[in-house]
Amino acid sequence: MPKFPKSMRLCGDMRIRATQSQGKRYVVWPLRAHVLPAEGQTQVLVWAPKSLHKHAVDRNRLRRLMREAYRLQCEPLKAMEAEGKAMHIAIYHMDKEMSDYDHIARAMHKLIAKITNA
Repeated sequence: MPKFPKSMRLCGDMRIRATQSQGKRYVVWPLRAHVLPAEGQTQVLVWAPKSLHKHAVDRNRLRRLMREAYRLQCEPLKAMEAEGKAMHIAIYHMDKEMSDYDHIARAMHKLIAKITNA
């Protein structure tokens, strides 16, 4: 079972800002992704904003659920990466309500399918 190591995480202020401002947007409720083609390895950032989720416990839980859903379903993106089509992806939770894992996993599956088919 693959892990979610540091090398898979999108880091660096300049990369994150470029992904958010120049990346193509995909929406599958309650997730929104900004995707920017990149060189090297596919990297992912997941976040839940403080403006929608006031308690850190809620934000941490949503981030953990999104990371796990991505980790278990990232094989199509790894296949694209092997073909030389790496990308930076920023995934954002847009709903004010807390989502359970099943809802997030279904949305993540559809989101990854949209990204790979585009």
